[in-house]
Amino acid sequence: MLTSKQEVQLSKYMSLILRHTPEEYGILLDARDGSCTLEELVHVLREQKGWSEITEGDIHQVVVQSDKQRFEINEDRIKARYGHSHTQVQYEQGTPPEILYHGTHEKALPLILEQGLLSMNRQYVHLSASTHFAELAGKRRGKLVLLQVDTVRAIEAGVTFYFAGHEVWLSDHIPAHCLTQV
Repeated sequence: MLTSKQEVQLSKYMSLILRHTPEEYGILLDARDGSCTLEELVHVLREQKGWSEITEGDIHQVVVQSDKQRFEINEDRIKARYGHSHTQVQYEQGTPPEILYHGTHEKALPLILEQGLLSMNRQYVHLSASTHFAELAGKRRGKLVLLQVDTVRAIEAGVTFYFAGHEVWLSDHIPAHCLTQV
């Protein structure tokens, strides 16, 4: 059983591997959903300093306990749900709730209100069906600012939404006129 500190460390390591640099660890993610086998991930992690005793049970613990629900296990495969920087993972297009949320920080607000939400160095803009996940993301870099996204207006403006699972929605860009500060 991992300690809470080990859970956080393992979650960050799994994010690095599954979201950003799988090829550096010899992992080829499935092009359809960005997954690999649990066995493959355990093998790679066991080769890293400090993780030689890692088990599939430890990985399951991280997936279940994660407050941001970054990962998903389906049978013998694992994937990062969102946040990929290495390749365009395919997500199912969907119709989101009428309101989604985006957490950001105070310094970014003027530019967002001018240009809208941009994916920046990520593949997509990350949105949440609840304020909880938006708050977690937004308060990492400074004073939290919570934005509401009017998805009906966004769809009318040509925005496509993708469901990444567990309240997380993705899009390419959200125009400024679809945003309201909460």
